[in-house]
Amino acid sequence: MIRFATQAELKELRDRLADRWLQLRAELHADEQAQRELGDSGTSEVSDRKDEAAQHSRSDLEGAQEQRDVDEMAQVETALHRLEGGTYGACTDCGERIPLARLHVQPAAQRCAPCQMVFEQASNRSGPEQR
Repeated sequence: MIRFATQAELKELRDRLADRWLQLRAELHADEQAQRELGDSGTSEVSDRKDEAAQHSRSDLEGAQEQRDVDEMAQVETALHRLEGGTYGACTDCGERIPLARLHVQPAAQRCAPCQMVFEQASNRSGPEQR
């Protein structure tokens, strides 16, 4: 298990992760409600091709934002499980300790900064479907 300077720091990170998970859950729930209400209202009338294109763009953007939130929620859940399992704070690639400063900025970080850079470069080369 990676040790932190104090249990207070670990508790702070756990609380931040839990708060972020609740925030993401609330945002996703609000998005689902808005989509239901929009679908129930039956106001999907499109007056011309410009309106239709704008509607599709909005829908694509909302879908991308929702997917980003779902992905982040999964990362937060993974970090919480790692906290419970005693592996939180260790890079999943090299096993070295992730600096506390990085965890304060990105509490759900799974990798140290050098390993994250390698991971992102590999993901960019292989395309978005491999991330």
